[in-house]
Amino acid sequence: MSKLLVKPSAPNDNGRIHAITPESAGWTYVGFEVYGLKSGQSLKQATGEREACIVMLSGRAHVGGAGQDFGTIGGRSSPFEPDPWSLYAPARSEWSLTAETDCEIAVCTAPAEGKLPARVIRPDQVGQETRGKGTNTRHVRNILPETETAESLLVVEVITPSGHWSSYPPHKHDRDMLPHESLLEETYYHRLNPPSGFALQRVYTDDRSLDETLAAANGDVVLVPKGYHPVGAPHGYELYYLNVMAGPKRVWKFHNDPDHEWMLKS
Repeated sequence: MSKLLVKPSAPNDNGRIHAITPESAGWTYVGFEVYGLKSGQSLKQATGEREACIVMLSGRAHVGGAGQDFGTIGGRSSPFEPDPWSLYAPARSEWSLTAETDCEIAVCTAPAEGKLPARVIRPDQVGQETRGKGTNTRHVRNILPETETAESLLVVEVITPSGHWSSYPPHKHDRDMLPHESLLEETYYHRLNPPSGFALQRVYTDDRSLDETLAAANGDVVLVPKGYHPVGAPHGYELYYLNVMAGPKRVWKFHNDPDHEWMLKS
């Protein structure tokens, strides 16, 4: 199997099914975990030298961070529903969560110094937009975009309708060449509706030294260390993915594959 495709594991005692670290991914910045918690189950983590954005994929939980009690957040029954709730926890702090219902959470991390306060990111603070036309239409929820406060993390949810393409035309962000392009590692956490489906994702560079096409099942993570990375949702299956990005500068500036950029002008 490709090293870029990470399958979920059996849950550990804390319900963790994904544990992607910079060391396991072979890169520098992005960390990503997913937990499935039963009602009443609690989880607490120290952030260390990394900031964290805890996204409520489904369910409801009582949360705290950096010594503050933020009460209950969440409520949607699946990530395909709108209105995500999230918790931001700075570096050199702790965050905690107690599930009030069965819930699924994603823990997105990146290097930071701990300059910012902990906070809840409410649904009304999440920018929502529709991008593309025709079968390139997709729906974006900007949980932690570069216009919102964080030190390294960029976090976004995307819903790609059945038969549509996303991250398309193919783009990349693997060179520290601002203002033209930024260097950002990226993870895609894929979910399918219905869950028996799959998504197709290609990760490739201009010189094709990296060129892989992956079939991502429900619950898989695709690593994008570099290169272009378009993704398609086959007919009959709606695709959700959660993106986490981080790099040396907190700027999302991408470069389109020139072979396919023509469609933006047509």
